[in-house]
Amino acid sequence: MSQTSYDALLLENQLCFPLYACSREVIKLYRPYLDELELTYTQYITLMVIWAEGTVSVRDLGKRLYLDSGTLTPVLKHLESRGLITRRRCPEDERVLLVTITEEGLALRDRAVQIPEKLTSCVKLDGDEAQTLYRLLYKLLGAAKQD
Repeated sequence: MSQTSYDALLLENQLCFPLYACSREVIKLYRPYLDELELTYTQYITLMVIWAEGTVSVRDLGKRLYLDSGTLTPVLKHLESRGLITRRRCPEDERVLLVTITEEGLALRDRAVQIPEKLTSCVKLDGDEAQTLYRLLYKLLGAAKQD
């Protein structure tokens, strides 16, 4: 096989690599702010959905976060052990597990409210660039989810 045949295997020809590397680097930027709240990034994004919804099913939470139950369950158990959420069965359908934010969880939201603004100043994109990137990433997520 010629070298050209192997070009597809070059790291610089992979769309997945800069996505992976950027994700890791951006999450690293969150670390000092999340450490103050004693949260991991996954716990933080989980709480973001619960803060917005108040109560959400575990199934819907997993869909919104692109997380399977094997990843989400330990996150929820930890948040519950800290008193930030409660988990309970839906009265209408016992198969559905509901997650609800607690008063302690709402208090943590008040402490976390400045994080997005702090991160915006760390990411060196102007408004148009950020909107374009956001739109393209969600387009890519949508395409990946269909497969």
